[in-house]
Amino acid sequence: MTYQLYIGDRTFSSWSLRGWLMLEKFGLPYQAHMVGLYAGTMHADLAHLVPARTVPVLQTAQGHVVTDSMAMAETLAENHPDIALYPRDPAARALARSMTAEMHSGFGALRNACPMMLSFAWEGFAPSDAVKDDLRRIEELWALARQRHGHDGPWLFGDYSLADVFYAPVAMRITAYDLPVSDHSRAYVAAHLSDPAFLKWRKEAMKEDHSPFPYALPLAQKPWPGEES
Repeated sequence: MTYQLYIGDRTFSSWSLRGWLMLEKFGLPYQAHMVGLYAGTMHADLAHLVPARTVPVLQTAQGHVVTDSMAMAETLAENHPDIALYPRDPAARALARSMTAEMHSGFGALRNACPMMLSFAWEGFAPSDAVKDDLRRIEELWALARQRHGHDGPWLFGDYSLADVFYAPVAMRITAYDLPVSDHSRAYVAAHLSDPAFLKWRKEAMKEDHSPFPYALPLAQKPWPGEES
């Protein structure tokens, strides 16, 4: 069963990163196809995948089109019950699903003020009170998951799960905008930054060329962590 995955620009498309991690991290067979999210060709690139209008898009081996990241997650969990995409423990699974859903539908202030960007980090970004409120809630959820279920590994529930997939772009936002979070949260962010799958994604992202650069800010730039001279 080989999936067809349609993604946008790796540098900026947080939802594409989520869709890709769902397949890459759990060893599911797939072929990735680039969609012109910033080149203006997305509508034409997705025309054969009705009703898709945004990325990522998943097409199953049977030709079924799944157009939303949450729907993709549930489809993959349903198709692969032998793989622990969500934690096996019922209590952990309930919390993981709740956290995943909250990420999918919430944290609008963080999303709007801090678009995902993997090229470098900004220096001197000042988060609004609304962004700080989103960060506080995210940190509460991360701490709860780690306290209850995450003692046996670096991830929210010990082993990597769909909850980590959905919060991966948050880790990238914290990094790119140097957002104020606790040392415990920074340790979790560091796990994402050093994850081989993410490093593979970012390596491809750095090959992209964007001119003009989306989401430019009147701030100084500093190297991405690990790339300091």
